[in-house]
Amino acid sequence: MVKWSPQSYFREGIRRSVKKETIEHAIAVANQIVAVNSKLPIIFTLNHLAVLSGSNLRFLRSIVSRIIEEPYKTFQLRKGIVLTRSGSVSRKHGRGFRTICVPMPNLMSVQKWIAENILSQISTHEASVAYEKGSKIVDAASIHCGCAWMIKLDVRNFFESISEKQVYKVFRQQGYQPLVAFELARICTRVKNKGRKKRTGKHYHSIPSYSDLRLGHLPQGAPTSPMLSNLAMIEFDKKVMEIVSGYGLYYTRYADDLCLSTSDSEFTRAKTSEVIKAIYSLMNYYGLSPNLTKTRVVSPGGRKQVLGLLVDRDAPRLSREFRAKLRQHIYFIAHPKVGPVEHAKNRGFDSVLGLRNYVEGLIAYASQINPVYGAECRSKLEGVDWPL
Repeated sequence: MVKWSPQSYFREGIRRSVKKETIEHAIAVANQIVAVNSKLPIIFTLNHLAVLSGSNLRFLRSIVSRIIEEPYKTFQLRKGIVLTRSGSVSRKHGRGFRTICVPMPNLMSVQKWIAENILSQISTHEASVAYEKGSKIVDAASIHCGCAWMIKLDVRNFFESISEKQVYKVFRQQGYQPLVAFELARICTRVKNKGRKKRTGKHYHSIPSYSDLRLGHLPQGAPTSPMLSNLAMIEFDKKVMEIVSGYGLYYTRYADDLCLSTSDSEFTRAKTSEVIKAIYSLMNYYGLSPNLTKTRVVSPGGRKQVLGLLVDRDAPRLSREFRAKLRQHIYFIAHPKVGPVEHAKNRGFDSVLGLRNYVEGLIAYASQINPVYGAECRSKLEGVDWPL
């Protein structure tokens, strides 16, 4: 992206016979963005966004106006099956269902542009360890290695809990003008309850099509949602850090999973209750709801896992359950009487490609933690004939 140059902009404006006052106003608007983060693209209007992202202005206007009844394809995905940032599927243990919202192609395109050109340029809080480029689960888990006490909390309906107002605030804090921030927030959010009316806190009655009062939320499945969730949670993470620092606890948050730990064996269960109560109160303040069924307190001697990794020693380790699962997949895929086609069918995969991506994902994950073990697993699949 071309670096912003006020002088070049002014000169080009004069060349095009634009009024000097108009040019100066535009430069002042652009400088507000540059003052916050010089890496962010300058966006003056929705039409400007359409040009930058290669989108159709009329389409963007219809999204912002909420004219299109449902610009997302929604489906239910069993919990424990997770869509990663890259779009691949990973599986964990879990029950129930989550609603996945996949934006229509035109909307997906502009959201990807926003994610790549705006959101990826903004720093998140140090405690946030999900959806960051270059971040690794092993690094997040390492913080809690060798801990004596561990507290694990979970946020219910995480993405849907982050409202359009919070998303608007994210863009506004980057220096974008109120109207542009409003339009960006609308593009990145979805209305769940069609008949429900709520004030978004910012309206443009001078633009009739923008008068819809329905409050949107982050849709799980949109390319912008993971990074926006982290940015919207910055203040929350700061407050949690203030709480836990007083207790000598370490804190990380992987999306909706909060983990706190201490190596102090003298830490007490009474203190864990105080910390949990304080964070629950903080969640309520920020419009979040704790998933009480997933609250865990692990005392000294208990089995401690973070993001599926054992952290009871100096370095994170793969769990016995993970190794057994991977070993079983490799065994049946490589077995001459079973093979990938039959194994995919037996395990309920929609295709052999889905099975292959899944197993390769498990091996890649294992390689992060134990490169030697990961290489051994990969070598066992080298002779497999994948019918692709």
